[in-house]
Amino acid sequence: MSATRAVPRPDVASAARQTLLLVQWQFRRQSQFLPLMVVVQAFMAVATVVGYGLLVGDPDPLTALYLATGAPTITLITIGLVLTPQLLSQSRTEGSLDWLRTLPVPRTAFLVSDLLVWTLLALPGMVLGVLVGVWRFDVDLTLAPWLVPATLLVSLTAASVGYAMAALLPPALAQLLTQALVFVVLLFSPVSYPAERMPAWLQDAHAWAPIEPMAQLVRAGLASDTFTLPGRSLAVLLAWCAAAVVGAVLALRKRA
Repeated sequence: MSATRAVPRPDVASAARQTLLLVQWQFRRQSQFLPLMVVVQAFMAVATVVGYGLLVGDPDPLTALYLATGAPTITLITIGLVLTPQLLSQSRTEGSLDWLRTLPVPRTAFLVSDLLVWTLLALPGMVLGVLVGVWRFDVDLTLAPWLVPATLLVSLTAASVGYAMAALLPPALAQLLTQALVFVVLLFSPVSYPAERMPAWLQDAHAWAPIEPMAQLVRAGLASDTFTLPGRSLAVLLAWCAAAVVGAVLALRKRA
């Protein structure tokens, strides 16, 4: 009998350690900007709640719930879809991303560490948005037991889509697209108001885009007695997350 050759297994502990070291490096690299990011998140959460409150005046209970749950969702989405691609595009322009690729670290470790950083950075603004929304509109929330993993999924999906966009597109185009996405999220997405208020063609577009499922997931997690999450929306959200992660990994490997 011929001896079979053992196939070496990947060192999971080593890969996890490399990823955590990259996370630590990212936090240290951006230590000067982290306080500013927290301030921007706080301002965005408060401005969204107060600004929409000025527009609608004294809303009815259902509208108040939409506004109170929409503010934290907008914070999560904008951090992932706007801030993440902007900073990644800056890293590509200044050459720090190319330097990182010279390290003997798997490309997936770069992606996982960056997504973890942006996911964690998005959470404080989300919590502040919930608190300000409850205070401003005087609503009672019923938190679902799966709210924390739902929030992480929304933040991860937004960061994954933003990361893939910055990895696949030229830096100038990616930054320009992020500016347009701010207006789309704030004004033309059913985050702080029902989708039925939009034209039919825009409703159909959002049925396949990730923004509405993100809003539905957070909304159902914060006010579970009033809102529910359609199974189709969860499937669309998971598909976008998986496609964005695969696209970002392929882009990183291709540009290596």
